[in-house]
Amino acid sequence: MVIYMQLFLAFLKIGAVSFGGGYGMISLIRETVLENNWLTEKEFMAFVAVSESTPGPLAVNMATFVGSSQGGILGAFLATLGVILPAFILILLIVACLKNLMKYEGVKAFLGAVRPCVAALILATAVIMGLDVFFGIKRLEDAFAPHLGRIFVFLALSVWGVLAGKARRKAPSPVWMIVVSAGLGILIKCI
Repeated sequence: MVIYMQLFLAFLKIGAVSFGGGYGMISLIRETVLENNWLTEKEFMAFVAVSESTPGPLAVNMATFVGSSQGGILGAFLATLGVILPAFILILLIVACLKNLMKYEGVKAFLGAVRPCVAALILATAVIMGLDVFFGIKRLEDAFAPHLGRIFVFLALSVWGVLAGKARRKAPSPVWMIVVSAGLGILIKCI
């Protein structure tokens, strides 16, 4: 019974203090699951990959997967409820006050000040994940161990994205990027 309350409260806190959507929440989710020993760093990275590959919001998928891994179906439900409840309540309040809310300079200033914080959280998470995924560095004392296959997949997809964006003025479909990256991963593993 304790794990269910822990899951709900942890994801309620994440949902209440996070701005910027799922990517802004990744660092908080990572900190929470590692601190509670719910997942290892490697498992967390796998959960992020699966969450990005499945339909739905990233944070909701992460909450569902973490909750499921720790408490089955009820754990998945409570973690998901916890992460979406603050946003749901906030949206209800905003909709009720929307017309009058945006005319206040304080609200505009608050939202403007939150944007750099969200960008910093996303960038920090990307750097931390990139160092681990591409170079095997989880802590400062870890040795530099580049994973050439992963670096190749990243570079290939980046080049494809840039070329497709320049040629068609539109980025490739994320679905195709995931399918191609999975195919390249399998091909590299088999070689």
